[in-house]
Amino acid sequence: MVKRQHIRRASAEQIEAMRARGESRSDWQAAEAMAPADIERLADEEDGALPAGWESTVDVGLPERREPIHIRLDPEVLRWFKAHGPGYQTRINAVLRAFVQARQRAERAGS
Repeated sequence: MVKRQHIRRASAEQIEAMRARGESRSDWQAAEAMAPADIERLADEEDGALPAGWESTVDVGLPERREPIHIRLDPEVLRWFKAHGPGYQTRINAVLRAFVQARQRAERAGS
């Protein structure tokens, strides 16, 4: 999947106002007329099929608030994450979260 470089954020109200003014380049009538099976097929083509059991990984509710901390990282590690664009701190957090979850699963399996 190709990532877009210029992502703009807008509220639902702003998007509706843009659509009402005809400022959208999307064909919303065609999108709304698509059958759910076609939507799923296109999503699978773009992003790949979802793995079996994916729904069991969904967390319902609000996540805990993140804590601001100071952390020392190797310059090479930091350069690698930063080289992949904005959001490097979020990516570092995701890698650490995946590590913790893997260790927690291993600990539960070993108990």
